[in-house]
Amino acid sequence: MKGTTKSPPAVGFSEIIWSWIGAFLGIGSVAFINFNVFEGTDLVMIIGSFGASAVLIYGAIRSPLAQPRNLIGGHIISAIIGVTAYKLLHNQMWLAAAVAVATAIAIMHATRTLHPPGGATALIAVIGSPKIHSLGYLYAVIPAGSGAFVMLVIAVLINNIPKTRQYPEYWI
Repeated sequence: MKGTTKSPPAVGFSEIIWSWIGAFLGIGSVAFINFNVFEGTDLVMIIGSFGASAVLIYGAIRSPLAQPRNLIGGHIISAIIGVTAYKLLHNQMWLAAAVAVATAIAIMHATRTLHPPGGATALIAVIGSPKIHSLGYLYAVIPAGSGAFVMLVIAVLINNIPKTRQYPEYWI
């Protein structure tokens, strides 16, 4: 089948390097906190959905889905929805998973905070480990909100070093 648009042009080497540096420092920071500061506690700082957020906020910085409102709002809203779905439907995990992701998408749309990794944040709240489940609604603060915030700070710092990059496009 033929598509309706053309593939985007390749990015330059400089763009690749700055994306790599941002992702390394962003994920490295939340991972460092997780494995060094929170080790031996019941807290978690890194979740799998942050990998997808890193692609957006360091590699696709002009995307509306990568902007701060979407990053922070999408993760926090989705975390709350995921925890609620787990608490209400944990006896039917398939249903809890489906309700969490579908509701997260709907609410992110309604609040203009659509951030695709938020769907994974909601799903992780349902299918995550007992350590994730034990966090309850704290999951929306640590790791979802605070981890996303750490990554945002690094995105603002790193993405604005080269004159060819500007992040964010907007805040709210």
